[in-house]
Amino acid sequence: MTTGTASPATARSTHLDGGVRAATRAVSAAAKRGLGDAALAELVQIRASQLNHCAFCLHMHLGIARQEGVGERRLDLLAAWEEAGDVFDGRERAALALTEAVTVLTEGFVPDAVYEEAARHFDADGLAHLLALIAAINSWNRLMVTRRIPPGSTDR
Repeated sequence: MTTGTASPATARSTHLDGGVRAATRAVSAAAKRGLGDAALAELVQIRASQLNHCAFCLHMHLGIARQEGVGERRLDLLAAWEEAGDVFDGRERAALALTEAVTVLTEGFVPDAVYEEAARHFDADGLAHLLALIAAINSWNRLMVTRRIPPGSTDR
C-alpha cells in the first residue's frame, strides 16, 4: 500500500529535452507578458503550484512574487484566498478561481460560472493569456513533480 509520500531514495531522471524546456519557457513568458500584471501572474502560478504540491515551482514563484512587490500577508493567505476577505480584489479572485478550476478539473470541466466570472474581469486577450499561463504552470508543475526536482535545484 502506498501512502502518497515521496521516497527520497527513488531515482528519477532529471533530464528534460532542451526543445521542450525552451518551448515551455516561451509559452510561460508570452502568457505572463500578455497578461500584463506580473504580480497577478505570480499569484496564479503560486496557487496552481500549491494545488499540485510542486515545491520547486513554489520556491521559485514565491521569490519572484516578493521581487514583484507582492506582500507577505497576501502570500500567507493565498491558499485560503476565498476566506481572506478583501485581501484579494475581484479580478484576482476571478483569476484564482479559474486557476483552481483548470488545475483541479474536479467536475471534469471548468464550470461556466467560473469561466464567465473571469471573462467579466479580463478582455479576450487577457483571458487567453491567463488560460495559457495556467496551462503552462500546470505543465511545469507536472514536469517538476514527476521528476521530483527539489526546491532551489538548478535542474530544470
